[in-house]
Amino acid sequence: MITVFYDGSCGLCHRAVQFLLARDPRGARFRYAPLQGRTASEILGAIDALPDSMVVQCADGRQLTRGRAAVHLGQALGGFWWFLATMGGVLPAVLLNWLYDQVARRRYRWFGRQTDHCPLLPPEQRALFLD
Repeated sequence: MITVFYDGSCGLCHRAVQFLLARDPRGARFRYAPLQGRTASEILGAIDALPDSMVVQCADGRQLTRGRAAVHLGQALGGFWWFLATMGGVLPAVLLNWLYDQVARRRYRWFGRQTDHCPLLPPEQRALFLD
């Protein structure tokens, strides 16, 4: 199981979670937790030490951030998304992270802020979210 830690106040992050939920509605591959929540604090430690990034905890316990986290999520989706992510994954880490950082710096301006850390969901998907 992959755990996706996302910025609960970021509109882009909320959209990314919605994107993943639409492709994995039963939660066969992903669980979600806001970076501002208890689960993130327990697993990741102090948020001040984290980069300005979504954090992915892989099934094997590895933690990925920035560009590598996005590539891992795309590959986990399979199909077209696996192909697209794999193509992005051949980029040097420095370039991949630079591209990620460019979007991350502008995400609030482009996508706004959210007041709720967890998106509104149907009851069957609420169990996919960790506090």
